[in-house]
Amino acid sequence: MLKGLLRAIGAVLTAIAIYCVLGFFILPGVGLRIINQQLASYATVPAKLDRLEFNPFSLELTLWGFRVGEPVNEQVGFERLYTNVQVDSLWTKALHLTDVQLDKPKTELLFSKDGAFNLAQLFKWPASEPTPDNTDSQPFPLRIDNIKLTDGYLHFVDKRPSEPIEFVYDSMNLELKNLSTLPDDNADMTLVADGPAGGRIDWSGTLSLVPIASKGKLTVTDSNMKAWWPYVRDALPLALESGVLNFSTDYTLNLAKDTELVLNNLSANIAQFKVNAPNGRALARLERLNVSDTTVDLAKQHVVVGKIQSNKLETWATREKDGQLDWQKLFASQPVKIVKKTDEVVKVEPPKPAPVAPSKPWQVLLKDVDLRDYLVHLADKEPKTPVALDVGPLNLKLKNFDSLNQSPFTVALDTGVGKQGKLTASGDVNLSPVSANLKVTTKDIDLRVAQAYIDPLIRLELRSGMLSSDLGVNLKGIEPLAFTVEGRAQVDQLHTLDTLKNRDFLKWQRLELESLKYQHDDSLSIAKVNLMQPYVRFMINDDRTTNIDDLLIPQAPTKGGQGNVKPTSAASKPLAIRVGGIKINDGSANFADFTLTPFFATAVQQLNGEIGTIDSRQAKPASVNVAGKVDRYAPVTIKGNVNPFDPMASLDIATSFKRVELTTLTPYSGKFAGYRIRKGRLSLDLHYLITKGQLKAENKVLIEQLQLGEKVDSPDAVNLPLKLAVALLKDTDGKISIELPVTGDLNNPQFSVMPIVWQTLRNLVLRAAQAPFKFIGGLITGGGSEDLGTVSFAPGSSELSPDALKALTTLAEALKQRPSLRLEIEGTAARSSDGPLIAQDRLEREYQYNYYKILQRRGEKVPAQASLLKVPDDEKGPLLEGIYRARLKQQPPAEWANLDSDERAKKMSTALIDFWRQSEVLLRQLGQERASSIKDYLVDKGGLADERVYFIDASLGEAESDGRVISPLHLDSE
Repeated sequence: MLKGLLRAIGAVLTAIAIYCVLGFFILPGVGLRIINQQLASYATVPAKLDRLEFNPFSLELTLWGFRVGEPVNEQVGFERLYTNVQVDSLWTKALHLTDVQLDKPKTELLFSKDGAFNLAQLFKWPASEPTPDNTDSQPFPLRIDNIKLTDGYLHFVDKRPSEPIEFVYDSMNLELKNLSTLPDDNADMTLVADGPAGGRIDWSGTLSLVPIASKGKLTVTDSNMKAWWPYVRDALPLALESGVLNFSTDYTLNLAKDTELVLNNLSANIAQFKVNAPNGRALARLERLNVSDTTVDLAKQHVVVGKIQSNKLETWATREKDGQLDWQKLFASQPVKIVKKTDEVVKVEPPKPAPVAPSKPWQVLLKDVDLRDYLVHLADKEPKTPVALDVGPLNLKLKNFDSLNQSPFTVALDTGVGKQGKLTASGDVNLSPVSANLKVTTKDIDLRVAQAYIDPLIRLELRSGMLSSDLGVNLKGIEPLAFTVEGRAQVDQLHTLDTLKNRDFLKWQRLELESLKYQHDDSLSIAKVNLMQPYVRFMINDDRTTNIDDLLIPQAPTKGGQGNVKPTSAASKPLAIRVGGIKINDGSANFADFTLTPFFATAVQQLNGEIGTIDSRQAKPASVNVAGKVDRYAPVTIKGNVNPFDPMASLDIATSFKRVELTTLTPYSGKFAGYRIRKGRLSLDLHYLITKGQLKAENKVLIEQLQLGEKVDSPDAVNLPLKLAVALLKDTDGKISIELPVTGDLNNPQFSVMPIVWQTLRNLVLRAAQAPFKFIGGLITGGGSEDLGTVSFAPGSSELSPDALKALTTLAEALKQRPSLRLEIEGTAARSSDGPLIAQDRLEREYQYNYYKILQRRGEKVPAQASLLKVPDDEKGPLLEGIYRARLKQQPPAEWANLDSDERAKKMSTALIDFWRQSEVLLRQLGQERASSIKDYLVDKGGLADERVYFIDASLGEAESDGRVISPLHLDSE
């Protein structure tokens, strides 16, 4: 028995020894040899396993030094692979591994230009028989307690995009616990991957293989967007300059039936994002974009974004010459991929998408969007003069946006526009059908940006203009377009310039539109229009056209219509216009008639009044009540009613001009009467009544103290005894009173008012000349002090000296005691003493005028008049060059080019002063200003009634020995 036991023990020991030899030595060697033989047979590149170890007792298997690929350029490999098989695998019917450890695995993933995958080309596998599809087949039963991957290395290269993509993760660590192919088993998973260029990946959660499902958290930190941007670049023509992405989300994935993926608590951050066009032109610069509190449900096609925050985006947009946006052109054509085959380059057009059946739309909800400090550079190259406009800093808030439009969303926008403009908009918006209810306000929007769009239509320079408004916009639909606008608007500091004559055309200090309401294609209603300090210039040219005709640029006719006017359908309804009232405050105007020699010009100031309700859909005329003054002193009133939309149907207007100085009418009297007017005042009372085209007019003319001056040689002058007629028509008070009634049918094209008025006047003069004794009676007296008959002025000045003020005070008191006397003032100037000083003053005003234009073009705020400006001395040098060329209409002499700046400026100043000192216009203007100074003092300080003081046409005289200039005074009686 003992021998049997010993034999048994010896057999066991022998078996164990054989088992040890087989397990520890023979099997690893055989296995290593077989593995390397198989690698040599099937691998297309060098492949080798350095060492294999097996512990037959603990069932531990370790592989060392596995490499596939050329030396130093391995495609796949690892330093050590360790696994431990458990004995319970025999009765649990599942392979049970305690540990799987993989140290320093290395993988090279490479997609070539033609799409070949390097790992698919490492081995040539033998063809296998096809296996029947068995939907009930179960995966191989496997349980692994712990899987650990340490210090992994992944190198990824994809040459398929237009620009190759390459990135490296040189530190990858993966740990899986309790991985199983058994149904409903979950493994705990942790993955950490780092690369030398950043882009850390942290992945933790659970993983199930049957069915394939996972739940956990994924985080990407400091990912350089440039590494994978070529994928985007091939879909969108955007070249990335820089950008860093941070990404984090909780997820749930289940592939049991369909692909079910839900992302929760998703947050993303993009920083220092810079993108360019393919040609290198900057498109967008973004400091930061944060997306948080976001959920994505792939199965439900539902995205909820809790919050989007973005700071400091700067972008550029340009409308090109052909009218298309540069962004529109950029996305209009997809980039062409170039595939290189041997030495041949083949262009591959992007495939056209196949038609697909309509699918369920995605729903995107944006709960809170906050965009801050954006800056948009807009440019328009379509006009002849390119337009540039900066919009920003722009802030936009969006709440509860729904891409399926199940509820309206709210929007709030505030931004700067241009240099100092502001724009805000807030309200609710619907996408389907499109509608919106917004409150829009603007402040100080610079209207000069419209200059390039005005230029093709009218020769007008928009010097300044600021738009402000407070409006409610209600968009009801876009097909057809239907919207209303309500609120108020105003335009401040409007100033336009006639670019042909370089003179003011239309301007105002402020235009206010109160209770504005516009309904598209239906009506425009304004409760009140307020005009503060409006001004307009109107001129009649020597060819009897007007300055407005000169400004309009003829438009080329287009097919189907004339000019650029779109033909209007006969069935279309005209726009209803209603203005509750127009109020004019401190208005003025200039009128000139260049058909006369010398030309006639006058000014109207202090225009104030109101125009009543204007309504295009009612026949009721509007009331008119406007008052002003001609040349400061002569009152003008316009009262009555007029229908501006049909004045021939109904008009009742009474106009009154009181005490207009007749010396301003000398151009008319010279042309038509053959005499200048030395003195006189005119009062007119005109009443025009039109009823259904029938005119009934009453014209009352009162002329006071008319005196004709020197005779003028005019071919248009009438051959009448005018001096005799004037003497006879005067009554004992020196007045001429005429009534001129006119009636007629305005519907008759042969009817004209002015020939009838002129014929009536001519007949009246003839009757007066033919019956002189009826008009005899006139009283002429004179009086005054010899010390009060003249007023002396310092050279170049219209200021009154203390001696002159004292004398005028005495004169005013004397005239008060002599109410039958009237004073005549003859403004005088002398070329010898006044010329140099008024020329110097004119140069200073030129500096102010030109500097005023420069400030306006810069968009800076300026005073109401150029004369209020103080021109810095360092600005005068550059201005002087332009003044010299503009006023003398010549270039500075060539020899001046070698002079220093001060000497050159001195010579140009001297030339300009020499030019202006000879100007008779400036000298006469100074004489008139001296006369005005005398009258202003007598009226304002002396208390003398202005109707007793007359101007005589300014004259040119000689200066006294000490340089003083004498302006004579004349007395006349009523």
